[in-house]
Amino acid sequence: MNVQHRMKKAPFFRHFPGLFGFGILVFFFLSGCAMGPDFKPPVVETPKNYRFDKVPVETMINLEWWELFDDPVLYTLVSQSLSNNKDLKVAAARVEQARAYLGFTQSDQYPGVYIQAGAGTGNFSGSMRSDTRNSHYYVGPTLSWELDFWGKFRRATESAKAQLMASEYGLRTVQIGLISAVVGSYYRLLDYHQRVKISKDTLESRGESLNIIRKRFDRGIIPELDVNQAQIQKEIAAAAIPQYERSVAQTENALSILLGKLPEPIKTGKGLKLETVPPTVPMGLPSNLLERRPDIVQALYLLESQTANIGVAEAMRFPAISLTGMLGLASSDLSGLISQGGAWSVGGGLFGPIFEFYKNIRRVEIEESKTREVLYFYENTVLTAFKEVDDSLVEIDTYKKQMTAVKRKEKVARNAYRLAKLRYDKGVSTYLEVLETERTLFSAQLELSELKQQYLNGYVKLYKALGGGWTTKDEMAKVQTGVKK
Repeated sequence: MNVQHRMKKAPFFRHFPGLFGFGILVFFFLSGCAMGPDFKPPVVETPKNYRFDKVPVETMINLEWWELFDDPVLYTLVSQSLSNNKDLKVAAARVEQARAYLGFTQSDQYPGVYIQAGAGTGNFSGSMRSDTRNSHYYVGPTLSWELDFWGKFRRATESAKAQLMASEYGLRTVQIGLISAVVGSYYRLLDYHQRVKISKDTLESRGESLNIIRKRFDRGIIPELDVNQAQIQKEIAAAAIPQYERSVAQTENALSILLGKLPEPIKTGKGLKLETVPPTVPMGLPSNLLERRPDIVQALYLLESQTANIGVAEAMRFPAISLTGMLGLASSDLSGLISQGGAWSVGGGLFGPIFEFYKNIRRVEIEESKTREVLYFYENTVLTAFKEVDDSLVEIDTYKKQMTAVKRKEKVARNAYRLAKLRYDKGVSTYLEVLETERTLFSAQLELSELKQQYLNGYVKLYKALGGGWTTKDEMAKVQTGVKK
């Protein structure tokens, strides 16, 4: 039995003879091509090794690296920030927006079904006038579908999917930046607390020295100049205390904002002197950085999204092909609408540009130019990432050496100060020698505190630069699976 004979016998095709051809037409258009270039990740040259990377390893630490600093208070602060930080909530809301936009964009690929109804009466219908009065009534669902023959909607969906992935990695970027900011601020807070303590201890020491010198002056043993110089040194230490107390308060306020709460004093754990650095420097192959750094992956997805927009612009240069259909009831008599008003229609339309003074060509050129812009942004993001890793490794290596030297200087300065006081007490030297060693010791103590903070923050910057800071191993694996797809 041939196809035509089967169609004649089948009641469905007898009543709707155009649907068979309609189905073939739909299949033909659904197999259409997608305009524009397919996305190919750009090839990026990476260095063979990092500077000071003496013992590279194949894997890098991915988990909660801040726990390696062995400070429970710090871990609590990081956990609070991940739960309450407002910037993180903004980034999470952007992910939800991107997810909703993807669903919104995907719906354009499918037909829309609507309800349509109407009634009218008069002697004019359409473009013709009649000598008699006519009425009409109709109701029924209608179908409208713009066929994606040129791939406009498919490219738009590709772009929206890439935007969603970019927003998820944007969230990761904010998360890592937040963790690093909290840990870095915490160490600065410890540094300022220690400087306050150093200043107070120095003030107390200089106050005791001033009392002794005043007694000697009262006895006529030493000149008034020595008293004045001791007073100056005491006030220098006194002035340093509010300076560092101010820094403590401002750092606490900044840290409070990172924790998502109103400014208030921040509880700290062990002092800066007792803080320890991670046992080893996390390394890894430089090529891993392209997969680990969320801002690099985010930039790559933004490039993919923008590349798909070229296809959307290309497709808009060609005609839009749409299908419409209606299956319902229609009648010129309201009483017969249900009993004898069965009606259906299928139609198609084409609408496209012929000449718009190169408007559509310029639209493609705009998207191509935007794609080059995003490509340069991606390349610069990669360059910046390697710079940050290299800077962090340099900081760790040089701050460690500098701190070792300053520790020796502080030890020697403490001994020199002790000897200078003994020499002054015995009348061997002037008070200027005591003042000089006292200033050197105070300066070395403050410098050592700052260097310890900068050394610890060098590790913080390194973990951030390497893309560390995933909350769980499963979470990272899930996101990396999304990258491969």
